[in-house]
Amino acid sequence: MTAELDSPAAPGAAGPGTGGSGRPGRARSSGGLGRYILIRFLLIIPTVLILMTMVFFLMRITGDPITAALGGRLTPDQLAERRAEAGYDRPLIVQYFDYLGGVLRGDFGTAYTDNTPVTQILTTYGGATFELVAYAVVVALVAGVPLGMIAARTRDRWPDAVLRIVAILGYATPVFFVGLLLKLVFSVGLGWLPVAGRISTRGELTMGSILNPTPFYLLDAIRLGRMDVLADVLSHALLPAIALGVLTGGIFLRLVRTNMIGTLEMQYIDSARSRGVAESRLTTRHALRPALIPIVTVMGMQIAMMLGGAVLTETTFEWNGLGYMLAEYMKARDYVAVQGIVMTLAVIVAVSNFIVDVVAALIDPRVRY
Repeated sequence: MTAELDSPAAPGAAGPGTGGSGRPGRARSSGGLGRYILIRFLLIIPTVLILMTMVFFLMRITGDPITAALGGRLTPDQLAERRAEAGYDRPLIVQYFDYLGGVLRGDFGTAYTDNTPVTQILTTYGGATFELVAYAVVVALVAGVPLGMIAARTRDRWPDAVLRIVAILGYATPVFFVGLLLKLVFSVGLGWLPVAGRISTRGELTMGSILNPTPFYLLDAIRLGRMDVLADVLSHALLPAIALGVLTGGIFLRLVRTNMIGTLEMQYIDSARSRGVAESRLTTRHALRPALIPIVTVMGMQIAMMLGGAVLTETTFEWNGLGYMLAEYMKARDYVAVQGIVMTLAVIVAVSNFIVDVVAALIDPRVRY
C-alpha cells in the first residue's frame, strides 16, 4: 500500500488542476494572463476617476475663474450674477456630480475664457502633443540604446565613465533648462534652427492648401510632397524633441548598459566567445534583445514623464499643444478646460501603462504572478 501511495503518477494521468489533460501549465498560464489583463484594464477606471476628482476639488481651492478674470472690474452684485450663471454658486458636491455626469455623456464642457468646447480643444491641440512625444521617443531610443551598448562594451573604461555622466546629466537636468540652452546655442547663437513654433508662416500658408488636414504636421507635409515644407516641419521639431527626449534617453542608456553587462557575463555568451564569435556580434545579436526588455517594461512610466515634460517643453518653444494650452488655462483658472486636458492626459498615461503591462506579461510570464 505504501509503495502505491508513494509511486509517481502515470504519464498522462490527470492531476489536481490539470483538467484531465496532463498539461497544467498551459491552462493555468492562459487563465493567469486573461485575469491579469482584465484586472489591469479595470484599474484604469479608478485611476482616472481619482485623478479627475483631485483636480476638480484642488482647482477650486484657488477661487473661481470669474472672480480671477473680472474681479475689480465688476461690482460684487455683477460678479455674483456671473457666478450664478456659470453655476459656481452651487455646492461643490453638486458641481462635481454634474460634471461627472457630463463626462459620462461625452460632454467635457466649454472653456470659460474663450468659449471653446473642450472636445474641440482636445482635437485641435492633442495631435501636436502626440507628435512631440513621438519625436522625443525616437530621440530617446536613437540616443539611449546605442550609447548604452557602447557603455556596456567599454565597461569601467573612460568611454563608459563619460557616458554614465552624460546619462546622469540627461535625466537630472530640468527640461526647461535644456530647452532654453538649446535655443540659446542653436537658435540665437548659431542661427541654425527656429526659435519656436511648429512651422513657419510660409509653411503654414502652404499647408493650408491640403484638403482634410490632420492634426499632425509631419503627416500633412508628407502628403503634400514638398521637401521644403517637410524640412520646415522637422527643423521646428528638432530642438523640442531633443529637449524632451534627453530625459528618457539618459534612463534608456543606463538600463541598456546595466542589462547588457549582466547578459554579457552569462555562460552562453562565454561559450559563444570561446567559439570565436566576434564581440560586435555578441553585443548586437545575443545581448541586445534581453537588454531591451526593461525598456519595454518602463515605457509606460516614461510616457507619463514625457507628457509631464511636454507642458514645460511646449511652453518653452511655444509649441501649441495640450501642454501649452494647459499652462495657459491654468493661469486663467479655467476649471473646465484644465479638467478636460488633465483627464485626457490621465487616460493616455493609463492606457499606455496598460499596453506596456500586457506586452511585458507576454514577454515575461513571471510578471503575472
